[in-house]
Amino acid sequence: MVHLATEDYTNIQPSDIEFKLPQPNYTVHTLVHLQEKYPNYEFSLIMGEDNLNSLHKWKNYEVILQNHDIYVYPRLNSNTTEENTKDTESSSVLNHPKIHRIGAPVIELSSTFIRNSIKNNKNVVPMLPNKVWEYVEHNLFYKK
Repeated sequence: MVHLATEDYTNIQPSDIEFKLPQPNYTVHTLVHLQEKYPNYEFSLIMGEDNLNSLHKWKNYEVILQNHDIYVYPRLNSNTTEENTKDTESSSVLNHPKIHRIGAPVIELSSTFIRNSIKNNKNVVPMLPNKVWEYVEHNLFYKK
């Protein structure tokens, strides 16, 4: 689906490299593998603010922060302030210099929302590229 969603964007190159790595796989392992395979490139992460809240629980998150920038997309229902800053470890992650919050409009759209909407027979066609919707519909994904 990622390939279908990005095929019209020549500057985006999806990868299935994580599927080829030993399991269980962790983001830190993927990043190390990519850096070894492509030493002349820099790799960054893009995540929603909701994922940033639990970054301090990720395997070797310190290594990720040491070597990679993380760009964070804002979410409406995200508790990145008072609740999480009480925990010292969480607070140091939220305020880390490699964390870059993106000043983008907040659009409450997520893969979970789309999957749940399909399951509940809601119209998600405007939220997906046509080829992705056709693939999902053809394969009856998320209907159960």
